[in-house]
Amino acid sequence: MSKTLVNLARLTLVLSLTGIVAVGCGRKGDLDRPSTPVEQQNKRGGPAKAQPAQDRPFLLDPLL
Repeated sequence: MSKTLVNLARLTLVLSLTGIVAVGCGRKGDLDRPSTPVEQQNKRGGPAKAQPAQDRPFLLDPLL
């Protein structure tokens, strides 16, 4: 293979992995309609939890 083809393959691999990592960022929760009031967003229909989960800092938080 030529040198430029190897470089192109590496660049494609790096950009693909970056995209996969970026897609995985976010918070778990139900999808809510935009018109849902803030108090009702991300509420599940099941029994209420005793305490909400703590918001732990994540490595990529400063980028968001």
